[in-house]
Amino acid sequence: MRAESSAIAHDSVAVGSGPESTEPRRAAPDTGHHRPRLRSGGTLQAALGVTAFSLTFPATAWGLEGFGPWSLVAVRSVLAAVIAGSCLLALRVRVPGRRHWAGLAVVAAGVVVGFPLLTTLALRTSTTAHAAVVVGLLPLTTALFSALRMGTRPSRTFWAAALAGAAAVLVFTVAQSGGALTAADLYLFGALLVCAAGYTEGGRLARLMPGWQVIGWALVLCLPLTVPGALLALSYEPVELTAHGVAGLLWVAAGSQFLGLVVWYRGMAAIGIPKASQLQLAQPLLTLVWSVLLLGEQLTPAAPLTAVAVLVCIAVTQRSSA
Repeated sequence: MRAESSAIAHDSVAVGSGPESTEPRRAAPDTGHHRPRLRSGGTLQAALGVTAFSLTFPATAWGLEGFGPWSLVAVRSVLAAVIAGSCLLALRVRVPGRRHWAGLAVVAAGVVVGFPLLTTLALRTSTTAHAAVVVGLLPLTTALFSALRMGTRPSRTFWAAALAGAAAVLVFTVAQSGGALTAADLYLFGALLVCAAGYTEGGRLARLMPGWQVIGWALVLCLPLTVPGALLALSYEPVELTAHGVAGLLWVAAGSQFLGLVVWYRGMAAIGIPKASQLQLAQPLLTLVWSVLLLGEQLTPAAPLTAVAVLVCIAVTQRSSA
């Protein structure tokens, strides 16, 4: 937590003329000496974000042991907004310019509300392992949104590897569901679309303001919706404060909803949205590991084969131009 706070403070000072500014400073001449370090640091931060996200589904499953799905989603967003808002106030960050609010609304709708709600509803009937492999299609979906929104043009090798990774994930998913998609799968596919839109817009905004401020303001923007939603949901859904329930809630609020997105958006800003999105091909594999270790779920023999295929695709996409 101390290291993350230092990173947040560094971002706030590095952008703009003072701690209150969210406007980008005029860039100094780029001599090229710092590019390898910047890209390696961006890859590391994006990878840390993926690691944090890989725990989201197991933590959500824990959270559902103590909270209803609507309560869990609303309360996690409120807690994450309290953390983010406290950082914004402590560092005296100015409110973003009016031109940024439309983009922040997309981030809020996709990452703060849409993805957590749809995946939580899916996990009522789906295992975390199954949900993880479906959401493994997120890298390709994000790359497609990026190409449409920002005009990026990855290489053919990049697209071939991305499509191969997505195909491996899709085959695994269909095989696990017995050849037919379930209602949980539909929730998960909807989550893919809204999350990819939020990631793409957040990655664009992270080039204009520090990444932690992107998710911070998106969380704060949702407070008029999430606070009443939390109060209403808690009044209708039973709550049982178990150790797993509280731990799951705290992780999805602090780890997944805020700190993970801080390093994720910073990483995307440094190495680009298409390449960062391909690192998420490793996320379902990590989630499978957590599903076994934390939830005791049983994996099928197809999981190791899918893991090898996905890891190969990651290596190819990271070496290709984007």
